[in-house]
Amino acid sequence: MKRQKRDGQERAFNHGFKAAMLGKSLNDCPHGEKNMRFQWTVGWREGRQARWEGMTGVAGLHKLSV
Repeated sequence: MKRQKRDGQERAFNHGFKAAMLGKSLNDCPHGEKNMRFQWTVGWREGRQARWEGMTGVAGLHKLSV
């Protein structure tokens, strides 16, 4: 059975969220394409908010739509 590729923008969001949870900078975005960079940034901002609210570790990862 073939696997479907995940939506690239969803993956960018999830990677941005995880980067923020690890304390990485917004400038660490690996994407150059405008839409992917936007999704990564949105994920980073939500991850940063979750970190500020104390949702570190597994408690914060439940917010991801994996």
